[in-house]
Amino acid sequence: MGIDSPRIEAAVAELLAAIGEDPARPALADTPRRVAEAYGEFFAGIGQDPLEHLRDAKEIEAGAGELGELVLLRDVDFRSICEHHLLPFIGVAHLAYAPGKRIVGLGRLPRVVETLSSRPQLQERLGEQIADAIDTGLSPRGVLVVLDARHGCVTARGTRQVDSTTVTVASRGTLSEPAAQAAVLATIARGVDR
Repeated sequence: MGIDSPRIEAAVAELLAAIGEDPARPALADTPRRVAEAYGEFFAGIGQDPLEHLRDAKEIEAGAGELGELVLLRDVDFRSICEHHLLPFIGVAHLAYAPGKRIVGLGRLPRVVETLSSRPQLQERLGEQIADAIDTGLSPRGVLVVLDARHGCVTARGTRQVDSTTVTVASRGTLSEPAAQAAVLATIARGVDR
């Protein structure tokens, strides 16, 4: 089921009326259509399978140590919509995996993030879903996903903490071990200080 643009437009017009605005006012006349277009982008991941991006992962016949100990892709930009207030949260994902016998083109990992973040989300669940997709799609020895995001529901309303970010961590396999996690987190931190 795709986005129902006419229904979104009607709902936005009703919302504008409910807050005391005139949806027919010239400056607002195109707002319902614009919101429907934006929602089409924000929620494009609904019904999509993130594993599609990992299906072409290559099975590699490699000796011990030939695939490296760790693959780390830092600073993958993402945006999502918090399902509690329908406000955006925007941040970066750091994705690490310890290869087993399968590797994938690095451009595939941001597509997994994009698919999973393009639906109503919670940051905690998003990190777990990304870790699950990498774990299922690549069968690595370990996975670590770190998300660092600024939430609209924290910055624009309520406590209005504009400089606050939320960091979540999801891990699988060998990268669940504290020493392995600490090593990856230190490598991520070195990249932040560039």
